[in-house]
Amino acid sequence: MKLSRRLLKRTLFVASAISIAFSAQARAVELVVSAAASLTNAFNAVSKAFEKQHAGTKVLLNFGASDVLMQQIAKGAPADVFASADQKAMDKAVAEKVIAPATRKDFAANSLVLIVPADSRFAPSSLADLTSSNVKRIAYGDPASVPVGRYTQGALKAAGVWDAVSAKAVLAANVRQSLDYVSRGEVDAGFVFGTDAAILPGKVKVALSVPTQAPITYPIAQVEGSRHAAQAQAFVDFVLSPAGQAVLAKYGFKPAH
Repeated sequence: MKLSRRLLKRTLFVASAISIAFSAQARAVELVVSAAASLTNAFNAVSKAFEKQHAGTKVLLNFGASDVLMQQIAKGAPADVFASADQKAMDKAVAEKVIAPATRKDFAANSLVLIVPADSRFAPSSLADLTSSNVKRIAYGDPASVPVGRYTQGALKAAGVWDAVSAKAVLAANVRQSLDYVSRGEVDAGFVFGTDAAILPGKVKVALSVPTQAPITYPIAQVEGSRHAAQAQAFVDFVLSPAGQAVLAKYGFKPAH
């Protein structure tokens, strides 16, 4: 009988412990972060570091073209934090009342580069070389919805070659698709951010660093009406903190200021 009671107590204790563990897990806040595709690798690492410091919060990441993400949120898609690859997408978010303007902060900077397949013999010395008849297909993000596409359009217009190059365009849904097109050799060249080119060093190479009309800076903000405003602000603060900035630096991002 004593053995049975002892076994019963132990069973109840274990069951209680499991119940408490499941309850704690159920109470964990799921924070949805919608971020530009170019942030994929960096924000995966940032989120893991954030979760270590905030045990009660689980970060769910949603990556894509900045404008597309903004429209998703505007149409009711769940999100607590929005991180864009350019200021225009965030400006649209403000106009659509998608984000809380007072929480908007710039957190990173990037560069625009022209890449070619790693085994390519094409070695342009300027953007004008893209007008050569030997160059048939050039990938870049759709300027209507993809920040890297807007930066590309501005650079090509400034160089006076927009009309000639856009006639050869293979428009990408986001910057990572442009990177994929080049890495697979499906195009002769493509425009991506410097951080994107760095993740496939064996498949693509940087042919040119491209000056842009405006600095490439990334803003982040809380989504208006977030059900987890405190955790959303904590995530934004972490991204801006020395710890968050150190993670971003590992993936090639520069400070915003």
